[in-house]
Parts: sequence; C-alpha cells; structure tokens
Amino acid sequence: MDDRCDLLCLDLERAEELRANQLDAETARLMASRLQALADPTRLGIVDALEKGGELCVCDLAWITGKAQNLVSHHLRTLKTEHLADSRREGKIVFYSLTKAGSFLYAQATAGATRELAAVAKEHAV
Repeated sequence: MDDRCDLLCLDLERAEELRANQLDAETARLMASRLQALADPTRLGIVDALEKGGELCVCDLAWITGKAQNLVSHHLRTLKTEHLADSRREGKIVFYSLTKAGSFLYAQATAGATRELAAVAKEHAV
C-alpha cells in the first residue's frame, strides 16, 4: 500500500492554519529529547523507582532495577542531562530524585499507557 494521495487534495485553509500554529523548532527539539530520555526500559524502571520511592542512591536503584551500578549511573546521567532527574551528594553517597518535569512527564506517560491498555482490554473482553 502506498501512503501517498493519488490526487492533490489539499485542504488549504485547514493546512495553512495548522502550519501557522505548529510547534516551534526549539519546543519540538526539547520535547523529542525528553521523550527519548524516557524511551528506554531501563530508564523507565529507574524513573518509576524514583517516582515511587523518592530520593534513592545508585546502589538502591541498581538493586531495585536488577541492573549493574555503572549502567544505572549511565542512565541517570541521561536523565540529569534532560533535567528529568537531579542529584545531591551527602558525604560519599549521591542521592537522585526526579525533577518536577520528570515527575510530570512520567505521570503523563503512565496515564496514557494505562488508558490505552484499559481500552485494549475492554475491546478484547467484548
């Protein structure tokens, strides 16, 4: 199946309105970058643990996720780079937590996935 129109059927008025109100390049870049940061099962597991457990150290996060500490640290750096997680040092221990942006984005993704899974389950139950 070809995904192109066979005719030029442009709804110019609607298309121009949408084109004039599309995301600006910087907003689109920021959104894509932050969504990419969550687009990894390991990072989602880390974010889930931080959302549910609050402030946690790398050792705890490695134990919770079942991943190596160096891998968890790598993923935490990605989350920090995207301002989805923050850290603070207390002596020799570094504690991580989600930022408001990280919590909000995770909540939105979780709510969307929950609604979608419920709809699919309801479809199959009928």
